[in-house]
Amino acid sequence: MMNRVVLVGRLTKDPELRYTPAGVAVATFTLAVNRNFKNGKGEQEADFINCVVWRKPAENVANFLGKGSLAGVDGRLQSRYYEGQDGKRVYVTEVVAESVQFLEPKGSRNEAPLPTNPPPTYNDGSGRDPFAKNEDRLIDISDDDLPF
Repeated sequence: MMNRVVLVGRLTKDPELRYTPAGVAVATFTLAVNRNFKNGKGEQEADFINCVVWRKPAENVANFLGKGSLAGVDGRLQSRYYEGQDGKRVYVTEVVAESVQFLEPKGSRNEAPLPTNPPPTYNDGSGRDPFAKNEDRLIDISDDDLPF
C-alpha cells in the first residue's frame, strides 16, 4: 500500500507552533495549492490543505516560514477524529509532513535575508561529528529524536 502526498503552495497565514506535554514541537499550517486548470470564468482556483509537522522540522517551519511563503511538502495523508465541545465527532483530514522544503529565500518576499549558517555544533561539546567512524563509542539517541 502507498500513502504519499507531494504539494507545492503558499502558506495562507503564519504557522502555529505548539508543544505537547512531553515537550515535542508540533506546527500546523495551511497550504494554498493552485489547481492545474482555471474555472469557467478564467480564474485560477486553489485548494487549501491543512498540514502538520513534528519535532525540529516544526520549529524550523515556525521560525523560517510565514504567510505567503512558498513551500514544498512531502508526507502522507491522515484522517482522524475527536469529540468536539458539543459532544459530536469532528473529522479531520490533514497531511502529516515528513519534510518541508523552503522554496524561496526568505528575503525574496521583501523580508530581511536569512543569516549565514554557523558551522554545526554537537551535543557532546567536543565539536566532533558524532557520526564519524568511531567503533569504540556508542551513539545515544532517544526515541524523541527519531522521525517515526
